[in-house]
Amino acid sequence: MEPKYPNVKVKLTGGNGNAFVVLGSVKRAMQKAKVPQEEIKAFTDEAMGGDYDQLLGTCMKWVDVS
Repeated sequence: MEPKYPNVKVKLTGGNGNAFVVLGSVKRAMQKAKVPQEEIKAFTDEAMGGDYDQLLGTCMKWVDVS
């Protein structure tokens, strides 16, 4: 399944698995790609709505994760 924003590419390795690092990396990449603020908020709300596995799944659903 292709992410909602395939042009937004985020490398998630090297953050020691810290959820806040993952969330911040994706949000910054989305802002840099000029994704509308409402969409970034929707992503954040969804990503923070569960456990770490949900966070990672949400990231993969919204952006191109490597």
